[in-house]
Amino acid sequence: MNRFESVTKPLMWFMVVLLVALSTGCGGGDGSGPRGRDTTTNAITHYSLSGVTGIVNETAKTISVTMPFGTNITALIATFTTNGAGVKVGTTAQISGTTPNDFTSPVAYTVTAENGATAIYTVTVNVAFNSAKAITAYSLAGVAGTINEAAKTIAVTMPFGTNITAQVATFTNTGASIKVGVVPQTSGTTPNNFTSPVTYQVTAVDGSTATYNVTVTVASVSAKTITAYSLSGVAGTINEAAKTIAVTMPSGTSITALVATFTTAGTGVKVGVAPQTSGITANNFTSPVVYTVTAADSSTVSYIVTVTVSTALGPAPVNLGTAGNFVILAKTGVSTTGTTAIVGDVGLSPAAATYMTGFSPVADSTNVFSTSSLVTGNLYAANYAVPTPANMTTAVSDMETAFTDAAGRATPDFTELYAGDISGRTLVPGLYKWGTGVLITGVGVTLAGGANDVWIFQIAQNLTVSNSAMITLSGGAQAKNIFWQVSGQTTLGTAADFKGIILCQTLISLNTGAVMTGRALSQTAVTLDANTVTKPAL
Repeated sequence: MNRFESVTKPLMWFMVVLLVALSTGCGGGDGSGPRGRDTTTNAITHYSLSGVTGIVNETAKTISVTMPFGTNITALIATFTTNGAGVKVGTTAQISGTTPNDFTSPVAYTVTAENGATAIYTVTVNVAFNSAKAITAYSLAGVAGTINEAAKTIAVTMPFGTNITAQVATFTNTGASIKVGVVPQTSGTTPNNFTSPVTYQVTAVDGSTATYNVTVTVASVSAKTITAYSLSGVAGTINEAAKTIAVTMPSGTSITALVATFTTAGTGVKVGVAPQTSGITANNFTSPVVYTVTAADSSTVSYIVTVTVSTALGPAPVNLGTAGNFVILAKTGVSTTGTTAIVGDVGLSPAAATYMTGFSPVADSTNVFSTSSLVTGNLYAANYAVPTPANMTTAVSDMETAFTDAAGRATPDFTELYAGDISGRTLVPGLYKWGTGVLITGVGVTLAGGANDVWIFQIAQNLTVSNSAMITLSGGAQAKNIFWQVSGQTTLGTAADFKGIILCQTLISLNTGAVMTGRALSQTAVTLDANTVTKPAL
């Protein structure tokens, strides 16, 4: 027994010492927390704004983000990851994907570790310069040119006998400047010699350029067509084979002394014995009017112009231009979650296709557009192949013009009606104006009128459609004739059922399950969540 104890006692002491040593080695003293977790970390490891990933400089503790041209950076929401315990901007706790901030100046994020240590990251946001550089309209002496955006060509046919050695062009463009050779061009002022093709170079704000070749031809001695015709801005439909022109004017238009704007390849135009000057000569259109066009060889042709007046009630509809080709159109982003179903085309400009999120787009072989299983139609973005960039620039410009048109309609039929709460009401066609926001609660609203009647709602602040609210159309009223001009934000609540064209200066947000028949045209972004959006019937 003594010999056994003499062996086991030293061994037991050795094991005790070993266990103490091991526990000491695994213990504190190195800044780690329970079970070895590091409590000193306070880094931002990833950062993005509206899907644009920021560049994190860990050494300098800075984050830089460049947003697409036109992005409103006054209330952007960041998505970020951090290994710290909490993040604040000033005294405001930051939640990834939720908390908005104004990035017009650098924003300091304070990240706090579990042990209380802090690190400050300075986020600087820049907005990219505009790359737009298209010629969107071009004419010489009132004769409109035909622009082929894909080929970057403009063709103009002048009347027989026109001297084209010093013609002055009237044009619009989306660039910062335009030159012919080294000579700056001013619309309506600068003359050029068009006996040979003339090359215009358009420079964008970001310094990139595009060149357009303008070719001018002079009509033959027998040319005598009317190539364009409008009354008070309403374009006529020319049937060249039948030599007829039809114009439908808005309801209430007096047609006894309308002035036509027209272009012709002939040398002169008369109504009866009265010479006609485009933009000046008035005629009475209560009966069809016959225009006689004379060619340089003295041959003539007659066009019969018939004007009808729409019997529709309400204001004239808003002309959407090419923006009306899209069921959703935005400038900074279009995003969707859940199972969304869209019928119609989706467009985005000047932001690139990367700002269309949730669609899993598949590019067409030409890269002019892409498709998605969520969209019965095509997706277009500013960075797709020509002619998409120019088409998108035009569509966005048309959207902005339509917004301005709707907002600028004067003499409203109803002002501040129901203090902005139109819930449960029945509204007749007309122009409505509010200096506040507009609310539609769950009881909905009814728009009662005929198939050609028009509603325009001018809303100075937000449009809020509550959960399950429905806009009911009665009497044949159509979504295509209902225009919601919203200077603030538009929110369609969960399971809401909305009708009409939204022309919104900021965000259009469709909450889960909302249904829309119409168009969502936003000057910032459109967000979707398992929605059904269908273009209106034409």
